[in-house]
Amino acid sequence: MRHWLSVQLREAPAATTGRLLAATSLVLVVFFWFVLTLGAAEERAISPAILPAPGEVLAAIPNLVFERNLGQSILATLSRVLAGFGLALVIGIPLGVLAASWRVLEALLRPIVIPMSNVPVAALIPLTILWFGIGESQKVMFIFIAAVPFVFATTAASVLAVPDRYVDTARTLGASDRQIVMKVLVPAALPEMFRGLRGLFGLAFGYIMLAELINAPHGLGAMLNISQRRGLTEHIFLILGLIALIAWAIDHGLAYAERKLFPYRR
Repeated sequence: MRHWLSVQLREAPAATTGRLLAATSLVLVVFFWFVLTLGAAEERAISPAILPAPGEVLAAIPNLVFERNLGQSILATLSRVLAGFGLALVIGIPLGVLAASWRVLEALLRPIVIPMSNVPVAALIPLTILWFGIGESQKVMFIFIAAVPFVFATTAASVLAVPDRYVDTARTLGASDRQIVMKVLVPAALPEMFRGLRGLFGLAFGYIMLAELINAPHGLGAMLNISQRRGLTEHIFLILGLIALIAWAIDHGLAYAERKLFPYRR
């Protein structure tokens, strides 16, 4: 106990201690959830229409998986996110690299990028419906339009963070501007860029839930909307838990890729 209380400011706990603390927080959440939903429905501290018991949520898993095509909805959501975010990467990364390398381009694009990145994401839904209808293209383009300003800004900031001494050294050795960009700035910026884009992908995964509220036959956001309209509270909790689990798995997969790609950053 004394060791726990003597942790220094900003000192990370040991790996075992961190896992133990994480497990403790989850156990406490489940414990209080169980206590608050204990007993018959009319005797509970919280109505089952608001907070179903853990057992009731678990009992609803077969119905969610087999009768509501959960697998198809997961694939639909992931495909939309990957398509929209992939398009944002294709457009945003090259523009960000160019803008950070030649600052006149940054000055040209700043009046467009800054307002786009500050527009509330929900406000983009009627605009994308107006431009792309209410089909699949609207959902993909919604993710693209919402993500591309942040991809651009993250890429540009990563390139600008590369120390000037690398550029000066390369120029002293006779490198051209193109060689400096492709062989110095981009490789040096990649670790920080990857980390920033990893966080943005999680943001895009959250954005798709908004897009799937509009005319989506499948998708986790559509399932949440239908569950709310039908009063299927157990399904809402299951879907929210699944969304959190998928987001956690994607983030840890990207973190593993980051460690393998850039081991020198550890």
